[in-house]
Amino acid sequence: MLPEGASCPACGGSGFRKETDILDVWFDSGVSYACVCEGKENLGVPVDLYLEGSDQHRGWFHSSLLAAVGTRQAAPYKAVLTHGFVVDGKGEAMHKSKGNVIAPEEIIKKHGAELLRLWVAAEDYRDDIRLSKDILDRLTEAYRKIRNTIRFLLGNLDGFSPERDAVPYERMLEMDRYALLLFHRLAEKVLRAYESYEFHLIFHAVNNYCAVDLSSFYLNVLKDRLYCSRADDPARRSAQSALFEITRGLASLLAPVLSFTAEEAWGFLPPFPGKPESVFLSDLPRPAQLPGAEEVVARWERILALRAEIAQPLEAARKEKTIGSDQDALVTVTPGPFADLLDSHAREIQEVLIVSGLAAGDVSGPGVYESAAFPGLKAKVEKAPWGKCERCWNHTPAVGTIPDAPELCARCAAAVAG
Repeated sequence: MLPEGASCPACGGSGFRKETDILDVWFDSGVSYACVCEGKENLGVPVDLYLEGSDQHRGWFHSSLLAAVGTRQAAPYKAVLTHGFVVDGKGEAMHKSKGNVIAPEEIIKKHGAELLRLWVAAEDYRDDIRLSKDILDRLTEAYRKIRNTIRFLLGNLDGFSPERDAVPYERMLEMDRYALLLFHRLAEKVLRAYESYEFHLIFHAVNNYCAVDLSSFYLNVLKDRLYCSRADDPARRSAQSALFEITRGLASLLAPVLSFTAEEAWGFLPPFPGKPESVFLSDLPRPAQLPGAEEVVARWERILALRAEIAQPLEAARKEKTIGSDQDALVTVTPGPFADLLDSHAREIQEVLIVSGLAAGDVSGPGVYESAAFPGLKAKVEKAPWGKCERCWNHTPAVGTIPDAPELCARCAAAVAG
């Protein structure tokens, strides 16, 4: 390759050795599929994904495509995924001289590896990825919300055997069926996001589901049924059946991102026939079309809209000290456009409002709330006139009338009596 008498112009040396390890860095990386994947057990070409930074469109992605098409007549990958670069909270590149570098080891030491994984998933990698202490603090709060939600779910499955106690979907109370449908809606979003590599959508969907659908609505309403009903009460078993399906599915959905949390939760999940040893051996939930789903969802969206309206006079009554908590309230409603719901689902609406009494009737005078969003809907909040049960804190006419338990309502007296 060199003519006779060739020498180094700098030092005059004439002893040269031919390099056989590297032909060209881009060619060597471009044919990596051939030595890494071709002919290997459980691998093969084309691979599912090439993942690299945004500068590799004219680098590794390109050289791999040229080499594979030239020698194999096909691309070496099914898809490519590019990401931005990690920058600080202001969008500036990280440099030690600036003092804005946050090392992964530092995050793991302070927050744990789980939060680092959550940060990676929560950021939209298609742009430059921001990292700062403020971002990590916000994610810490979000992680705590998700973890505490799972702890609540697991805690209320204590003593529940899916094989012995599970209630079929068709026999569940309608609120529990609606809760399962909300979870199926989440699962569909999460599965689509995994398939399209939009991991930040997974974080936002799960975070919103835990904070809004579960904590603010379903689990908050469910506490009375879970805590105060008899352990084997059919209504309580209905709720636990829904909680079990939600917890099992949520652990599987979270496993690729919050791996340690999901595996820990899986260990506390009640045993069921065919339960895999690890969450990573479980199948992702595949939502099925449940009977009457559209009708249930439509009805409960109206119930929640009514709940949001009644929440306003309840809040006003608390501020005015008319009631101490919502359980002290008797709510009288002129239902207007919700008359059909109040006729058919009054018990469920009272449960959702977490009030001691709900009545339909014409209301007028001072303190009446009139809805601007739903003309004809009016509500008045008063203190419930009955005694307060010391166990469930609901006010009912039965309190004080039960000889063996004058301080309890009928449901709590029966539960305590066994």
